[in-house]
Amino acid sequence: MPDSYNAQHIQILKGLEHVRKRPSMYIGTTGSEGLHHLVYEVVDNSIDEALAGHCTVISVTIEKDNIITVKDNGRGIPVDLHPLEKISALEVVMTRLNAGGKFDKKSYKVSGGLHGVGVSVVNALSEICEVFVHRDGKVYYQKYKRGIPVKDVKIIGESKARGTVTRFKPDRTIFKDINFSFDTLSNRLRELAFLNRGIKISIADERLTKRKYHIFHFEGGVKSFIEFLNRNKTPIQKEPIYFEGTKDDVQVEVSLQYNDGFNETIFTYANNISTREGGTHLVGFKSALTRTLNDFVKRLNLAKKITENLSGDDVREGLTAVISVKIPEPQFEGQTKAKLGNSEAKGIVESIVNERLSAYFEENPDVVKKILEKSIMAAKARQAARRARELTRRKSLLENIGLPGKLADCSETDPTRCELYIVEGDSAGGSAKQGRDRQFQAILPLWGKMLNVEKTRIDKVLANEKLQPIIASIGAGVGSGFSVEKLRYHKIIIMADADVDGSHIRTLLLTFFFRYMKELIERGHIYIAMPPLYKITKGKKVFYAYDEEEKEKKLKASESRNSVSIQRYKGLGEMNPDQLWDTTMDPANRSIMQVKLEDAVEAEEIFTTLMGGNVEPRRKFIEDNALSVTNLDV
Repeated sequence: MPDSYNAQHIQILKGLEHVRKRPSMYIGTTGSEGLHHLVYEVVDNSIDEALAGHCTVISVTIEKDNIITVKDNGRGIPVDLHPLEKISALEVVMTRLNAGGKFDKKSYKVSGGLHGVGVSVVNALSEICEVFVHRDGKVYYQKYKRGIPVKDVKIIGESKARGTVTRFKPDRTIFKDINFSFDTLSNRLRELAFLNRGIKISIADERLTKRKYHIFHFEGGVKSFIEFLNRNKTPIQKEPIYFEGTKDDVQVEVSLQYNDGFNETIFTYANNISTREGGTHLVGFKSALTRTLNDFVKRLNLAKKITENLSGDDVREGLTAVISVKIPEPQFEGQTKAKLGNSEAKGIVESIVNERLSAYFEENPDVVKKILEKSIMAAKARQAARRARELTRRKSLLENIGLPGKLADCSETDPTRCELYIVEGDSAGGSAKQGRDRQFQAILPLWGKMLNVEKTRIDKVLANEKLQPIIASIGAGVGSGFSVEKLRYHKIIIMADADVDGSHIRTLLLTFFFRYMKELIERGHIYIAMPPLYKITKGKKVFYAYDEEEKEKKLKASESRNSVSIQRYKGLGEMNPDQLWDTTMDPANRSIMQVKLEDAVEAEEIFTTLMGGNVEPRRKFIEDNALSVTNLDV
């Protein structure tokens, strides 16, 4: 029978075959993020050696043809015969899933590599992988092709050094676009150097004629991290607060510093893994910070200045903090496994932060007075914002306020099928309303520059007449009151002109989303529409080009340029409804770009630099990047 089902249909994938069959199960994606994850997996092994006290130097090299070499001065992967597998331990580590020293608490008390699958997955997804182990005065070597050993481990020389060198070339049958980003790798390696003070981590790019090179070495650890994050801000205290402690084998490192801004920036890590969704260590930190500062309000007789206790939002206004925990058995949860779930971490972090922070404030009364002065101002602003916050609720706002840009809603009620176009200008908004599919596309026209939220408090944000319609239309609240479950549209598309003003509006909107609805970006709900720059007409045929290169290609494809007319769109308002639908709104033909948050540290720096109050960092950014501008209207 053609639909029979028996033993011969059961496929057994041996060794690393399953990794090659389903790579996304192990590295998340075979796109750029997954490609770079291969490097992180190898580097994490070296970091684990450092955490165990056996490694001080790590180097990463991007060679020509996008080959990666990672070298460390750790103990070197064991090469002796494995008692069960009867082959070299090196081959076991490189070719077996769930194999490694991470399960043996004598070898690694703390590890970022949780399941022992890292380096074997890298091996499986590489065309070629080579490992050189410097150990016991010798150099051991083994080569693999797509995860399969070419020969047994052999000695190829002598060496006084120690450590492991892993060299791999990603498999082009797995990764369609193999192009490592020097900046992406540099940002992660810098982060690891901050989190593991004293370790020297270098990266070199040898693909270009002029070699690029960085070395990261921070004796200050997470304190240096805070100084890096706040370098374009204006701190209200001279030095970052720093303390560490250990309790029940859990190591806690915390550094924090307040600036004169209004946004909180907190990065949390567990065993060097970025816990973007927070977790129990973050809960413990927040609880201790709020309790400690409220305690000092009473100690310093400042209670008369406020009508109620300081809230968590009050004490975190303008705060930059890094919380790093090293925990023997980390448990991760959440949609992206980026949330620490260990219940014991909350109490441990809370206890250490409360004790050390109180001691610091006792010794530095001037610092705590400045922090409390800022927190009390935030509390007063919060109370003033209560009424404005109520007005952002969808029902009252849409019923009681005449919106500057009236929302043209869609008829679909399932948010997963709905799109909201935030459109620059009344003219373009009118065309979008006429050209849209009313079933699932809603239009919210805006005009004029909106508030730069980087420079103002939440009460001003909630009261701003240009931001109110956006908050109300999206329907999920704002700031600490944001709830993604209430989201009315799962695609929020910014559609602005391809000129300087349009770029400014996009930047202002993205700043608002990043500061007050960050989860929208983290979950991939924000998009940028890519309208065409040119309309090319030849007889009755019409073509659109989205950039100069595409325009030239289409012109070359024409037999003669004499009979071709070219229109350069200066704004969305120049398009009629049909043209806007065909080029920018029709899901079958449109070009939209999803906004991703791949590096939260870099994003924080960019928004602070471009939208913050300090002019000098912005001027330097413009000077450094002026020659890279490819599309500037003058």
